[in-house]
Amino acid sequence: MGTTENPGTDRVALDDAFDVMLVGWSFVRSKLMMTALDLGLFEELAERPGTVEELAERLGLHPRAAADFLDALTALGLLERVDGAYRNGPAAGRNLVPGAPGYVGGFLTMTSAFMGTGWDSLSDLLRTGLAHRQEGAEVPFAQIYRDKERLRQFLSAMDSLNGAIGPELARRFDWGRHKSFVDVGGARGNLAARLLAEHPHLSGGVFDRPVMKPFLDELADEHGVTERIAFHGGDFYVDRLPTAEVVVFGNVLHDCPVDVRRGLIAQAAAGVGPGGAVIVYDPMIDDARSEIDTLLLSLTMMLQSPAGNEYTPSECAEWMREAGLEVESVLDLPAHATAVVGRRPA
Repeated sequence: MGTTENPGTDRVALDDAFDVMLVGWSFVRSKLMMTALDLGLFEELAERPGTVEELAERLGLHPRAAADFLDALTALGLLERVDGAYRNGPAAGRNLVPGAPGYVGGFLTMTSAFMGTGWDSLSDLLRTGLAHRQEGAEVPFAQIYRDKERLRQFLSAMDSLNGAIGPELARRFDWGRHKSFVDVGGARGNLAARLLAEHPHLSGGVFDRPVMKPFLDELADEHGVTERIAFHGGDFYVDRLPTAEVVVFGNVLHDCPVDVRRGLIAQAAAGVGPGGAVIVYDPMIDDARSEIDTLLLSLTMMLQSPAGNEYTPSECAEWMREAGLEVESVLDLPAHATAVVGRRPA
């Protein structure tokens, strides 16, 4: 008799036919939240709570659907209802109100426009390895860099992710052994700034497209780290990486072909020097391949990029060993991220 592999602790219970149907209708939850963003509901509730009638008047909603709409958002956990009045739940208050430190609403609105329909090409991807009309086409995320407002929204979302990952990475890696680091693909330097704030002895660098420099200068000034952070403009597909005692690749390698991942890790390993470290983090697939969120993120990457996909910590560890690094640790980080730490022997 064969054995059944662990299906994962977050598997959806499928007890009857209606449960199966609800899996097929999962898209309606996304539509529910995106419609609330489009209506400005979360921003309105940040001003003051309201009853169904009050919110219908304030937002111009028809009474036929308003109550079910608000109660569905409450059941989803985005709103709270107290004595008949609705207010933002904690997650909505942190992440869906414009101006909040963790705001990702603009990024969701922007990316949903070109990611939502991408899943229509899943059958093409499975049959050919490429999404519909993907071959030779521009990666959708590349469009962001030509639109300053979209880029700012994108950077805001990355700041939110790095804002969660940064403190944990600052705490769980032994930065006391090093004096310098460079964050490859570090955008406007939010992760770097957080590491510098936690470890005053460090100097940091960010390597990214030249268009990022004014955004980095702005953030460095806000965080008071201008004198301790350097920007290196370039393209890691063609330019050499800057050297430092620690090189970080955060949410970068999953968008690259495997041979590029290997090459970048090898180049970083050669540049850190004896005793130096390479840190790679992405929303990696668990080695048992049982966690639904990262598996779906991997398929999303494939639909958006001809070479992108998520990978397992074991695969990353093998690339590090090929580069002459000893795998020191594998860290679970916030935002569904996993970090693999490799160290060059002294």
